[in-house]
Amino acid sequence: QVQLVESGGGVAQAGGSLRLACAASGRTSSSYNIGWFRQAPGKEREIVAAINWIGTRTYYADVVKGRFTISRENVKNTVYLQMNSLNPEDTAVYYCACSTSFPLGPYDYWGQGTQVTVSS
Repeated sequence: QVQLVESGGGVAQAGGSLRLACAASGRTSSSYNIGWFRQAPGKEREIVAAINWIGTRTYYADVVKGRFTISRENVKNTVYLQMNSLNPEDTAVYYCACSTSFPLGPYDYWGQGTQVTVSS
């Protein structure tokens, strides 16, 4: 089993930046592909970005391309989501999850989520 813990959420102004981190633990956690998802109030959860287990392939949703960057440090068992040029539509709870399939899953283990709020 894999445990995932997100951190780095908070409040940012439009045009600002935040960096989220997803710390993984458990057996073979570094061999999983990791995805970042978000869910805004009243909306369905959507995938934002994903990275394969070795960090050589990435995937981005169209709405975040050019603004968000996903990366990983397997030595730290941590995946990051650098979010730049934030806008109020990025406000959501952000989750990380892991999968053996890249990039769209299915995703087997999930973190508890971290709130990101972007003010205009």
